[in-house]
Amino acid sequence: MSSPLHELVTALAAPWVVLSPRSGQLTGSGAEGVYARDRRILSRLSVTVDGHEPLPVHVDERDAATHEYVAMLEGLGDTRHDPTVLLYRTRTVGSDGMTERITLVNRSRAAVDCRLDVALGTDLAGTAAVRSGAAASMPQLAPLPDGPERVRWENGDTRVVVTADPGISATPHVEPGEEFTITLQVTADFPKSTTGFSIEPPAERAAYDVTVRCDDKRVERWLDRSLEDVGALQLAADDDRYLGAGPPWYLTLFGRDSLISSGMLIPVDPTLAAGTLRALAARQGTKVDAESAEQPGKIPHELRAEVADHGGGLVLPPVYYGTHDATQLWVMTLHKAWRWGMPAGEVRDLLPNLRRALTWMKEYADPDGDGFLEYIDESGHGLANQGWKDSADAVQWPDGTLAVAPIALCEVQGYAYAAAIKGAELLEAHGESGDEWRAWAAALQERFRAAFWVDGYPAIALDGAKNPVVGRASNMGHLLGTGLLDADEEQTVAEVLAGADLNSGFGLRTLSTAMTRFNPLGYHTGSVWPHDTAMTVQGLFASGQSDVASSYVEGLVRAAEAFGYRLPELYGGRGTGEESTPTPYPLSCRPQAWAAASAVAVLVAALGIEPDVPGGTLAINPAASVPWDMVELDGLLVGDERLTVRLEGGEATVVRKQ
Repeated sequence: MSSPLHELVTALAAPWVVLSPRSGQLTGSGAEGVYARDRRILSRLSVTVDGHEPLPVHVDERDAATHEYVAMLEGLGDTRHDPTVLLYRTRTVGSDGMTERITLVNRSRAAVDCRLDVALGTDLAGTAAVRSGAAASMPQLAPLPDGPERVRWENGDTRVVVTADPGISATPHVEPGEEFTITLQVTADFPKSTTGFSIEPPAERAAYDVTVRCDDKRVERWLDRSLEDVGALQLAADDDRYLGAGPPWYLTLFGRDSLISSGMLIPVDPTLAAGTLRALAARQGTKVDAESAEQPGKIPHELRAEVADHGGGLVLPPVYYGTHDATQLWVMTLHKAWRWGMPAGEVRDLLPNLRRALTWMKEYADPDGDGFLEYIDESGHGLANQGWKDSADAVQWPDGTLAVAPIALCEVQGYAYAAAIKGAELLEAHGESGDEWRAWAAALQERFRAAFWVDGYPAIALDGAKNPVVGRASNMGHLLGTGLLDADEEQTVAEVLAGADLNSGFGLRTLSTAMTRFNPLGYHTGSVWPHDTAMTVQGLFASGQSDVASSYVEGLVRAAEAFGYRLPELYGGRGTGEESTPTPYPLSCRPQAWAAASAVAVLVAALGIEPDVPGGTLAINPAASVPWDMVELDGLLVGDERLTVRLEGGEATVVRKQ
């Protein structure tokens, strides 16, 4: 039986990643394997000694890219209860391949003679085939003869090579106190992309000189581990860095995921956001194409080198535009990057893309002309839902009935309002009028207030018949801080979010426990997503709802501790009332970009850091209440300055460094 994804140990240096059980043995079962560029490079990499598998003892995750697996070898060495012959496997993933050192260490009183064999295999399955289960029926490719120290496989233009020094099999004689090592090098060559996009490593990974000091040491561990994972998730397109969303399924450029992640990380890595903005702008839609959901001005949803068949009728083209929020998020991220000090020339170069993005909201995002942005999959094989909750059952009524498209999500309207206001500010700062977009935003605000507010809080969405889809869900949390709501409405939303039906104690549930189809392990129907919680926390702090915000921050810290400070993509939403630690979601990516970025997001939001580099101001408005007596964030980047911001006893201090 294969291990679920959440139980696998992940070693990562994007685009290469290894998913392994705690034994270190890759058997080809489930998602196990060595991956790169949307392909499983090795499905099998297992070691036997005298025909027997080693007995796993320990895994040491040294950093995001290097792990050591320790095992004992039964039947070898001294005949006492202490293990005296051990096998150490040190696995290091790099941007262009993987190295594994397999070392047999003899601590016994006599020499050891044995046979050590390394078994290798590959199906070269695409990640979509692995995820859907289709890879389980794919045959292993036959290795091509290449000598005792080298194994290779070829399939079309893809070639995998494993070199072994001194060989993949050996019969060592190991004296007491000595050791014997086989070193494997795994590399691959890939076909040239026919779409103009390929998944590439960055020329150089950013290393973060950012630290947090806090009286809750868990916060320090959470930030350190998160930034380590952020470094490992970095990829590049045309020399512009971005974050792959998460291994193994989503290790590529996404519109929504990459923008939210890089936007959260602007205070520690502003060039990452700039690179993400340029990479997506270069692929902004130029035509109307129902098959790919492309429209002029629209920012893409995801990019791959080939068609991805995810099973169940979901077949996505290499460049897919089925997202109804990435375009607004692109505008919002550009505005934030500008305020934090993105070079003026780089901002100016993206103004044409800004204008096209704003025009998309008005001319294409609202196909029926009712003044709301709504989506429907016109291809028949794309995503049924095109907000961040993009599973088929993500938008439902309290009785579990699924909403019928076209669907206008509440948060999509909030993003659109923010994009219009922030886009207008950018245009005005560059000598253009923003009046059209300010008026458009004001009209949207009034329409939203009239159509979405039911039962005392905003509906999840409007369905195809323009009926408000009522029910308590996390969607409303994304409205906070966008400006779409007034102060009283923000207070109302905060009160709803404070309820035990949404606050699990480990974060914000995607769907209220009061809903008929609530499922704590439902992908978007009751689980907890760290980024969803963090974005809501940002809005709560921004709107002055610090008590509710702090309760959610405390929940994220509890969850981070439970997951070894590497927060997964999502986890179960049963809550602290039923469990002491959150239940893992079996297919959750870990690490995951926006989950890792959430640590930075909630700290910066709690400290209330609001720079305006073009305007020459820096505002520090710390929350009225935070979960800590003291917190200090050092190494923040604002324009050409590095900042240290300390909050202690309700008083904030700032130290500036050039």
